[in-house]
Amino acid sequence: MGDLAPSWDALVGQVAEVSRRLSELEERVQSATPEPGAEAASIEAYWALPKLRERLQEVARGGVIFTGSVVGLDGELVEWERSEATESVLSSDWSEAADTLGALGHPVRLRLIQALAGGRTAVTELVELEGLGTTGQIYHHLRQLVSAGWLETTGRGQYQIPPSRLVPLLVVVTGARR
Repeated sequence: MGDLAPSWDALVGQVAEVSRRLSELEERVQSATPEPGAEAASIEAYWALPKLRERLQEVARGGVIFTGSVVGLDGELVEWERSEATESVLSSDWSEAADTLGALGHPVRLRLIQALAGGRTAVTELVELEGLGTTGQIYHHLRQLVSAGWLETTGRGQYQIPPSRLVPLLVVVTGARR
């Protein structure tokens, strides 16, 4: 029986290790799968990807999907979804997106649009922010953002992100992060 004691202890240790690892896996699955009706700040598991694969079964090179559901500044729910096959994106004229993307390619314009997304609506509020330049410079940047479709005027000196552009804007900014 003395020969079995080390084996028994090793087995008990292995069972304890397997139990610990199983508990850890259960916790990960539980935290990645919110309870029905519960909101999760960040879900690590892929859930849109399987639906995209299902939708694009016949497409040789796959595709992309961008989607979002956010509450706008007016309290209204803004939902947006766009999916496209890879071949369609690759065969399109990317230069058509240059002005739209270029409008976001300046730090001052990004700060302006972020301030507008955060609730500021008037140029007088934007002028108060440090480092954005003069009122004339701010208007110059705002005109570029309006021209590209990222902003719209709502009155004299008043701007907002159109609801139809809110989710795409958040997607572009999120996608640009490294």
